[in-house]
Amino acid sequence: MSGPEPYEIYAVRYGHLERNAAANFIGGDPHDGPMPLDYFVWAIVGAGGTYVLDTGFKSEVGTRRGREFLADPAEGLAAIGVTTSDVEDVIISHMHYDHGGNLELFPKARFHIQDDEMAFATGRHMCHGTISHSFEAADVMTMVERLFQGRVQFHDGDAEIAPGITLHRIGGHTMGLQVMRIWTKRGWVVLASDAAHFYANMDEGRPYPVVFNTGEMLEGFSNLRRLASSPDHIIPGHDPLVLERYPAPTGDLKGIVARLDVEPKVT
Repeated sequence: MSGPEPYEIYAVRYGHLERNAAANFIGGDPHDGPMPLDYFVWAIVGAGGTYVLDTGFKSEVGTRRGREFLADPAEGLAAIGVTTSDVEDVIISHMHYDHGGNLELFPKARFHIQDDEMAFATGRHMCHGTISHSFEAADVMTMVERLFQGRVQFHDGDAEIAPGITLHRIGGHTMGLQVMRIWTKRGWVVLASDAAHFYANMDEGRPYPVVFNTGEMLEGFSNLRRLASSPDHIIPGHDPLVLERYPAPTGDLKGIVARLDVEPKVT
């Protein structure tokens, strides 16, 4: 019996932050040195349709938070032929400012989110600044508006949204963080988003310090491995190494877009 049609996957870089490794692990890093973050949105393209994972932050939000805004996510998506105004399904991994902004760029879209994440972003945990500082109130309110427009699809745990595309609640970083598992010509690729910010978080079992439930984050590393065809099929959410390990679809997009459904380069 034939399987689902394979999808192409693209990581589109739109922002950057210079920082040291000590800021990227609970307990710091004894070998502290430069370890910057890149900010991505992801496009999943195939015969079954076009899907976008996460929507990035706005320029003014990035400036206020000290992040470098490289390009509007819509511009990066357009460079690979994805027009945001035509996209019908957007998956929100979680509602932190760098993943759940710019919803207005997708006027036709239905937004997929976990029950737990919406409850988290609108519930009692937002009374605590330590937790709420990673959210933008305007983004949360926009998602509530989309809900009342009939444009939000809730999920409770695992869900198949199309043949070859499944969602899986991981939690940890936030209460309802979800990852996306996609069938490609090289097998099952998992877009981890912030279930693993860097390869090193997962490979070394050292959690990222912005965390709601540390135990769930650690268990999440095992769940990512279970879902993916191999460790090389797991794509972390903020690691600049993604752009080094995977080729650009065209030469002019090097350093901006990486093609993730092909084998990583030998490094």
